[in-house]
Amino acid sequence: MKSTAEVLDHHLKCFANRDINGLMADYSADAVFLGPEGALLGPDAIRPAFERLFAEFAKPGTSFARKQQLIAGNYAYVVWSSETADNFYELASDTFFIQNGSIRMQAFTAKVTPKR
Repeated sequence: MKSTAEVLDHHLKCFANRDINGLMADYSADAVFLGPEGALLGPDAIRPAFERLFAEFAKPGTSFARKQQLIAGNYAYVVWSSETADNFYELASDTFFIQNGSIRMQAFTAKVTPKR
């Protein structure tokens, strides 16, 4: 069984490499993703949100900075900032509940300023 740190590390590496299948494999069948689009239930509902993010973050000139990462038992918290061709992510965070080697819940929030 993968630990919270191992699941989070895999998840972050898959995001950085835009490996959608690897990233989605981290979620349990009943995972919940809470974010700007509301509550997304299950990997099939979560996948399109990451496909959109991957398209944005794949554009040239994207930068990413991890500010903080905390792990306590089944919980993980990551604070980051980024700049893409489209947006400034001035302050963003992801909070995870990881159980039995899978992400059961992820909550994402960010202050996003469009570049238009």
